[in-house]
Amino acid sequence: MSNLEDIRTLVEKAREAWVTQDADALAQLFTLDGEIIVPGQRWQGQARIREKIAHFAQQYSDVKIDIQRILIENNQAAVEWYYEDTENETGYRNKADDVIVIDFQDGLISRWREYFDTKTPASKQP
Repeated sequence: MSNLEDIRTLVEKAREAWVTQDADALAQLFTLDGEIIVPGQRWQGQARIREKIAHFAQQYSDVKIDIQRILIENNQAAVEWYYEDTENETGYRNKADDVIVIDFQDGLISRWREYFDTKTPASKQP
């Protein structure tokens, strides 16, 4: 995947799938053996990604994501975004500054690695 616009479009589709909590739409953006890695967890394969996102959607709601910037080089991108969701059980609003390093293969995501900071955004609260 070498077209910068194709990569930006794929990142936007991923953002939209997270916001709408559409597990099928997100899983379809990945290669068959693609993976998502977040602190403490690794989900590999479209079926596992779909399962984990569907489970997430049962526990959290009102997801908001604001993309701050996207840096692209060859078949990789670094995405910085501000993320919020609400825990359904407690009503607690989670907030995080998040950076995702993404690898692309054959027009799909092969690896999605997140690094997030939940302390700094929380300290900005009035």
